Amino acid sequence: MTPEELIKLFHSVPEPPPLFYRLYHDDQGRPLFYSMEDVPGTYIEIDQATFSRSPSNVRVRDDRLVEITWATTTKLVPGNSGSPCHPDNVAIIVAEDQPHILWSKKTYESN
Repeated sequence: MTPEELIKLFHSVPEPPPLFYRLYHDDQGRPLFYSMEDVPGTYIEIDQATFSRSPSNVRVRDDRLVEITWATTTKLVPGNSGSPCHPDNVAIIVAEDQPHILWSKKTYESN
């Protein structure tokens, strides 16, 4: 093979397709899946570092990726299950055969 043939062969090799990293999301901006494929749907382009982490605590707002930090609050709420407490004081636990209100913990999450 001559050098000219080698150069011609080298220039005939097609360029590889560009790599892209995408986060597909729904209409509310919640992530559906991360992909490097071109599939139908709504997506934003992301960088390789974000793609490799693939965080689930994100939302898409104004075509930008926003990471969400969740704040949790736990409260006592009356209900059909839980600890039987005195009707006038939630701090006093009573036997189930006495008049009582059942209280349980409920966790609220917000961002």
